Amino acid sequence: MAKYGTTALLTLIAIDPAASVPLYQQIYDELRTAILSGRLAPGSRLPATRELARGLQVARNTVVNAFDQLLAE
Repeated sequence: MAKYGTTALLTLIAIDPAASVPLYQQIYDELRTAILSGRLAPGSRLPATRELARGLQVARNTVVNAFDQLLAE
C-alpha cells in the first residue's frame, strides 16, 4: 500500500477559498476524482490530517470533514 506524502498529494488537490463550494467539499471532490481517475490508488494511505491541513493552509477540521465524507462513501 503506497503512502502519499503531503507534497505529492498537494499536486492533486486544487482548492479555491473564494469559491461558493465549501473547502471541505472541494478537498473531498478533488480526492474522489483523483481516486476514480486512478491518479490516487485506492487503498493508498493519506497524510495525517494536521499535515495536510497545514499544506493546504486550511483548518484541520476542514480536512477531517473531507476525509469523513470519503469514508462514508
